[in-house]
Amino acid sequence: MALVDLQNISKQYDIKTILKDANFTLNRGQRIAVIGQNGQGKSTLFKIITRDVEPDSGEISIDKSLKIEMLDQQPKFKAGLNVRDAIEGQLKEIKEARTEYEEITLKISTDYENEELIKRQSQLATFIDFHNAWDLDNTIERVLKEFKLKQYEFKDVNLLSGGEQRRVSLAGLLLKKPDVLLLDEPTNHLDVYMVEFLESLLLKNNFTLLFISHDRYFIDNIATSVVEVEGGTLKKFHGGYSSYLEQKQQLLENLQKDHQNLLRLVKREAHWMQRGVTARRKRNERRKSEYLDLKQKAKSNPAAIRKMSIELEREQKAFNTEDKQRNKKKMLYELDDVCKSLGDKELIRDFTSRILQKDTIAIVGPNGSGKSTLLKIFMEKLEVDSGKFKKGDFNIGYFDQQRDMLDDNKNIMDIFCPDGGDRVTLPDGRDQHVYGYLKNFLFPREYLDKKVGVLSGGEKNRVALALLFTKKVDCLILDEPTNDLDIPTINILEEYLQSFQGALIFVSHDRYFVDKIAKKLFVFKGKDGLVEESFQPYSEYLEIEKEIIDLESLEAETKKQAQEKPKQTVKKQTKLSYKDQRDHDSLPEEIEKLEEKIEEINECLMNPACYEQKGIVAVSKELEDTEIIYEQKVERFLELEELIESFNS
Repeated sequence: MALVDLQNISKQYDIKTILKDANFTLNRGQRIAVIGQNGQGKSTLFKIITRDVEPDSGEISIDKSLKIEMLDQQPKFKAGLNVRDAIEGQLKEIKEARTEYEEITLKISTDYENEELIKRQSQLATFIDFHNAWDLDNTIERVLKEFKLKQYEFKDVNLLSGGEQRRVSLAGLLLKKPDVLLLDEPTNHLDVYMVEFLESLLLKNNFTLLFISHDRYFIDNIATSVVEVEGGTLKKFHGGYSSYLEQKQQLLENLQKDHQNLLRLVKREAHWMQRGVTARRKRNERRKSEYLDLKQKAKSNPAAIRKMSIELEREQKAFNTEDKQRNKKKMLYELDDVCKSLGDKELIRDFTSRILQKDTIAIVGPNGSGKSTLLKIFMEKLEVDSGKFKKGDFNIGYFDQQRDMLDDNKNIMDIFCPDGGDRVTLPDGRDQHVYGYLKNFLFPREYLDKKVGVLSGGEKNRVALALLFTKKVDCLILDEPTNDLDIPTINILEEYLQSFQGALIFVSHDRYFVDKIAKKLFVFKGKDGLVEESFQPYSEYLEIEKEIIDLESLEAETKKQAQEKPKQTVKKQTKLSYKDQRDHDSLPEEIEKLEEKIEEINECLMNPACYEQKGIVAVSKELEDTEIIYEQKVERFLELEELIESFNS
């Protein structure tokens, strides 16, 4: 049964149709990404589901008992709350359930035949299981740490920055785990390490999720399907972002419509995804499989673990050798043993590098590690504390989230044609009508007379980027250029940057964007001012970095175990835990049903009338998925049987 079911929904604002006879269904366990150009109706869809907006027509079917919660772009907190209180305040129901469960368990120990207590205990256990709240205090601690909120734990939440407040609100929602969670750009203000933690939490806890995001790797890793909002309609595509691209390309080719511009972008994107990410992902999977095999063998040997860690570090360093031909290019920046601190925090220590003509560099790393400080040094807005910093004679184009180059009181035409007229001269010498140029940035003609001040944040970013690309510069410096942009606009941005003939230096947490654009990384490690130079794809760098950290943790654990006394008194477990007993009781029936389902699917594969109706690929995939679940259930049951046997021996 669907948790959310919208049928023939229409919504219009003034003369603009946002949704027209749109249908949408969300089932339990689904994670649906909503994509599309800004202003097409993504946020309206969310507001209709939360009942903040009523549609003009159509039917809405949502169970009133369903708990639907949404991450606000600008969360509001009560006065006087500290960060921990703001998070724990959302968990009142879960804490009460745990307290009641403990009280009932104590009562059952003396009144073990009370069926009413046993039934209530089972209900509470299911509720606590769903919210993964058996070890809630440790989970809260981990979320505080991973979202970099531990240092603000007892600080007034209303004194934090907007991005930090969003992280507090997100942390509370993740721990609360409503029946349906709605997230609007959840990765904004998160660094890549926070995004990876968010991904693992959403997948591990099996959230039912509806989210808007421009982070294409996040969509690929999280989404079970993608819904595209376009022209008032909702089109559904199975799988993540890469699967969406393949289906979209096939759809456009089959329809044979006049979508040449969009088709070109989709083909380019699909080609890059296939040649770049997929090939690299296969290589990573193969290496990771080999790595896990070695790791299993090395668990008892700290020396072997250290050897593996060194080999991974060597693999990273192997990317960091510059081609000698690069030295023939024009030098823009020269840094020798540069150091920079702000207050008592050392951000950059002994950093040496050269930036040459046509270099494409992404500055990456955790929030607060010094990335924007390095940009300000390049812009000569900050001086280095020590070391040598030299800038050549060249023109810089700069973009940041403040959009200082825009005047809210001017309309778009005045911004692009300050001296009058209706034409703009581009860096390559071409003279183009303003509308013809801005059409490339998805602006309709009626926007030319709009004041900048009335535009949304994403629209202002598009104006700022479009203006930046009219300037003749040798070097572009961009601070988080993809924030507040929708995916179609990011595609346009990427196309401009890939054709740019000068040097490009940018800060970004968008892994897909960095992988696609950057040819070199400046990696801020987030400790001791260490900045590392790398020529690796960013996603691959992160993968190896994670494996090194994992190995270091394993090495420390192995050494600790070796140092512990061999004889330790451990209280022997004599019976199954409540959860294990419940699994042991329910698994035989679940396994039997899965066996019946596998038999039915196999019969369908033998019957052309059946598999042609459903699609042989879909039926084969269903069989594969069912067999995986079957094996997991059987393995779990056998583990419990062995455990029971050990109690009796």
